[in-house]
Amino acid sequence: MDDALQITTLISIWLSLLMSLTTFVGAIYFWLRHSKVLVKITPLKRYPKVTLVVPAHNEELVISKTTQAILNLNYPADRLEVFIYADNCSDGTAKVAQKIISQYPERRANIQVIERTGTGGKAGVLNDALKIAHGEYLGVYDADAMPEENALYFLVKKIENPEKYKAAFGRNKTRNARQNFLTKCINQEIVVTQRIQHCGIWQLFKIGRIPGTNFIINTDYVRSIGGWRNGALTEDTDISFKIMGSGSLIALAYNSEAFQQEPERLKDYYFQRLRWAKCNYEVVINNFHHLFDKSNWRVKLETIYYSCTFFWFNLAIVLSDIIFIANLSALIIHIWDPTVELPFTISRSNILLAQILLFNWLLMILLYILQINVAMNTQYGQSTNEQLWLSLASYFTYSQLFIVVSVHAVNSVMMDRIFHRDSTKWVKTKRFAD
Repeated sequence: MDDALQITTLISIWLSLLMSLTTFVGAIYFWLRHSKVLVKITPLKRYPKVTLVVPAHNEELVISKTTQAILNLNYPADRLEVFIYADNCSDGTAKVAQKIISQYPERRANIQVIERTGTGGKAGVLNDALKIAHGEYLGVYDADAMPEENALYFLVKKIENPEKYKAAFGRNKTRNARQNFLTKCINQEIVVTQRIQHCGIWQLFKIGRIPGTNFIINTDYVRSIGGWRNGALTEDTDISFKIMGSGSLIALAYNSEAFQQEPERLKDYYFQRLRWAKCNYEVVINNFHHLFDKSNWRVKLETIYYSCTFFWFNLAIVLSDIIFIANLSALIIHIWDPTVELPFTISRSNILLAQILLFNWLLMILLYILQINVAMNTQYGQSTNEQLWLSLASYFTYSQLFIVVSVHAVNSVMMDRIFHRDSTKWVKTKRFAD
């Protein structure tokens, strides 16, 4: 039984490496095709009306720059409608936004600051906006996400076939990446997620994942599926599955960029990632049945991806870490006490398992560093010697924290379901003036 468990763990690790390598190869192919393409800003054939929504809960420290960035978007003012929601705010979010708007008299007719007291969190805000939106598309920017001047232009341009693409998403960059070690690591994680994972999956399977901010979606389509699920911990993943389930696609607009503020304190980071992890586990639980029904192949593939990444492979990594550390500790103790034997071996008389696990670790470290540095090479000014050493340091510190978050999230999801706890409450991420 022990041998079967250990061998299963090894095979699981190899499969996770194969999945990561497949995505990595897809991303390399994507960037080989697109890195030499000269991007030109030319007038669009059509400028559909877009309703932009900014959900903001106590965001007075960051709402100023986000509002200003939205007002400076390269998009016709008469084709843009903006709703900034001060959602149950106890600070000066609404006043700060109004102050910035007053500096743009030519845009004031198309932008509103709405002080909201409803429920449902971000999803509730989006559903309220959906009721009054006049735009053909509804776009979302979080309160800390500053869109680059042409961000909306690239999103709209990407939906060349409205019947095929119901939404388009861009990428997000860390605006406080140089603040400290934590934000530098977060920056690397985000770059890899969006420049390797998103681009690789799109290149191979035409699967898009709405990232929560910097995206647009067809307004009528959202209404047809009943809007966003109130209280969803991460509305992006939830609605991405709905779009794929309908047979439509989410287009990747890789040139569309927004700059968002990331947590600068470990506590804020931990609880933000805990919320995200809990949502991912909920998504797997809620969509697992698609593996056995007549859902389209993209939904099935995405369900397999989430199930493997957040359940199977995470468990395998935890088990491999336990086995490796236990064997390594036994080897060290064996130097002073020859009677101590390895607790985990494939056979009673060799150290093959320890050697294979060490090889696995080296492969994971190599792939981790390689992914980060290839991703950094796709961004101007990001590929430096510092990033190389940072990626090595982050593997043994930052990335290992995700295991702790995952275990906590699984336990929390189980307790929520057993004791019927309200899982929609979370600790708000602290903002900083920048």
